[in-house]
Amino acid sequence: MLIVMKMDATPPEVERVVSTIEERGLKANPIPGAQRTAIGITGNLGVVEPAHFESLPGVLEVIQVSHPYKLVSREFQPHDTVVDVAGVKIGGPEIVVIAGPCSVESYEQTLRIAKSVKAAGAHILRGGAFKPRTSPYSFQGLGLEGLEILAKVREETGLPVVTEATDIDVLDQVAEYADMVQIGARNMQNYTLLRRAGRCGRPVFLKRGMNATITELLLAAEYLLDQGNGQVVLCERGIRTFADHTRNTLDVSAVPAVQRISHLPIVCDPSHASGKRHKVLPLARSAIAVGADGIMVEVHDQPDKALSDGPQAILPNELETLMEQARVLAPMVDRSLGALV
Repeated sequence: MLIVMKMDATPPEVERVVSTIEERGLKANPIPGAQRTAIGITGNLGVVEPAHFESLPGVLEVIQVSHPYKLVSREFQPHDTVVDVAGVKIGGPEIVVIAGPCSVESYEQTLRIAKSVKAAGAHILRGGAFKPRTSPYSFQGLGLEGLEILAKVREETGLPVVTEATDIDVLDQVAEYADMVQIGARNMQNYTLLRRAGRCGRPVFLKRGMNATITELLLAAEYLLDQGNGQVVLCERGIRTFADHTRNTLDVSAVPAVQRISHLPIVCDPSHASGKRHKVLPLARSAIAVGADGIMVEVHDQPDKALSDGPQAILPNELETLMEQARVLAPMVDRSLGALV
């Protein structure tokens, strides 16, 4: 349920509505707007009677929310959310590029690649310190050492850092070192981790599970917002289909679908979607064309020696090409390529 206040509603009137909601054991979520305040109600297991609130001073109307998710929907918040990652804005008029290696392998490797992606024009550095791998014998990441390397490289380059928290045991460490916490596809429905991430004090980058519907993705994001974290970026990274010519299928239709019903920004990851280097640039262009708020790509200067996902990592010169193409494509969808921080 969403309670819309009148334009001239006073702070005491807003507070009275909030108190009335909380008296009924529900959670009030004030949403200040440019012209008026709305108050979303969550925590209700059944129908909440509009009559409880319609007669309160300052209330304009009471709207029933039709979706199973509430806080992430445009019914709760009609204007777009812009997520601030250490000065880089995701969800505004500018397309943001997140680039870097799949895994942090060493300080020298990470710094080398970070300098190359910054020179190409990327805005945020990605790199895995903790790696969830299908095989227990695959490289699992450097852990805390990897986080320390990312922090040191950030000092050297000025690029904000996003890296994955694989479970609640490492979440606090990741939040301490990173500018943005990633929740990977395998953890999209790890509700314990989502709740904790919602309280971690950092923006969250939430990847769509490989078998998840749009509704399931938005409900996962709802866990984060319900814990008070409104700084959430969604990521379409490919889903499993019957296709056998690609690692996953990049669902570009998810971008306009999400943007129609949710105020959260959405980014595409063509690297994990394709699993093949030669497909990354075409899929990245398609993501820009359908209106994605950004793209995340894996970059490695020696992909044949990479400890993880080398076949899908593009070379630094290919990132330069992608950035050139993005600058041409962005104005066609009324966007621009974000300037460097």
